[in-house]
Amino acid sequence: MPKMKTRRSSAKRFKLTGTGKLKRNKANHRHMLIRRAKSAKRKMRKAGLIDQSDAKKVRRMLGV
Repeated sequence: MPKMKTRRSSAKRFKLTGTGKLKRNKANHRHMLIRRAKSAKRKMRKAGLIDQSDAKKVRRMLGV
């Protein structure tokens, strides 16, 4: 059976942590930020984790 190819679009969006969890960037941090609260903008800077219900699909896309 051939090797599974990595979906490059998902490889650019998701990273594995040291413990094996999947890391993602928060959405809505590109434009129209003038009306958002400072606290909301600050929270969007930090990475979030992928929910366990989606983790299996993302792992398959990454070829992990």
